[in-house]
Amino acid sequence: MSRALSYVPRAAIFLAGVAAGVLARPRQEGAGADSGAVRDLKRSVADLEARLAAQESAQAARFGQIETRLDEHAAKLANIPSTAQIVSAMEQLLSKTMSSLDERLTTQAHSIEVLKTTVSQTDSLLERVLESLDSLQSYSEETEAADALLQRPAV
Repeated sequence: MSRALSYVPRAAIFLAGVAAGVLARPRQEGAGADSGAVRDLKRSVADLEARLAAQESAQAARFGQIETRLDEHAAKLANIPSTAQIVSAMEQLLSKTMSSLDERLTTQAHSIEVLKTTVSQTDSLLERVLESLDSLQSYSEETEAADALLQRPAV
């Protein structure tokens, strides 16, 4: 009996091999029929890989364009002055404008003072001219009165 027990594991291994062979045989016979399906499947996988490669190359090209545009925008942004620079420029412009305005107002105030002085002098001169005319008029009236007295017949 012990001898029979020693054959059992060997027999079990043999029977497992036969069972595996029986199970594998239908697959091999069906493999001829499935080879067309496998070819179609391989072709589909190849087409899918080609499409995937095309998509990857298209995306790479698009990302390249986007990176180029980002670099262009970064260069443009680097050329744009900062807020502090703009404020500084505006302050300088405002300072120059205010300085120019102050100079013009000072010049105009001086001109106004000169005009006031000129008007005052003109008024004074005009007043003297009028007084002179009045004195001439009164002198000519006296002269006419004296002439009229002289032209009267003597009594």
